[in-house]
Amino acid sequence: MSQLHRTWKDSNISIQTKVRLVRALIIPVFTNAAETWTIKAADRQRIDAFEMWCWRRMLRIPWTAHRTNVSILRQLKITRSLSATCRKPVKRILEYFGHIPRRDGDNLEKIVVTGEVEGKRPRGRSPIRLSDQIRSALDTKVHTALNVAQSRVKWHKIVQKVVSGRSHDPQK
Repeated sequence: MSQLHRTWKDSNISIQTKVRLVRALIIPVFTNAAETWTIKAADRQRIDAFEMWCWRRMLRIPWTAHRTNVSILRQLKITRSLSATCRKPVKRILEYFGHIPRRDGDNLEKIVVTGEVEGKRPRGRSPIRLSDQIRSALDTKVHTALNVAQSRVKWHKIVQKVVSGRSHDPQK
């Protein structure tokens, strides 16, 4: 984002083109490997802060200018913020999780997801794991999700329902 300062200063380039540049060049780099993220509330705030930093930098609005985030998004005609689209990483996580039970043999990913890893965790607060995100996204046990994910068609339907926000039952 910082290396494109000449582009942001160029008045011959329209704002819509600059928005498209941010969405094409900056956001994919930022969300690279998002299927491995565990997104907490603090992480969502950081994502929002980064996004607003990008938009303010692009529009050359200093942080001392008392502009609200909503007014900047309205000026750019952006309806959804990046953290509002945090369902996309959830979709990617679910799609990635769907591949795990269909792989041959007992690979490391399947062993880790099913909780068969031996040993102790280090002291401190428990981290949010992939299995925790699956459990919260689907409102079911991981073993049930693993069984359903054996069928690619059923799993794809469940992922679409979760992403669209509709209610779902992994047993169906």
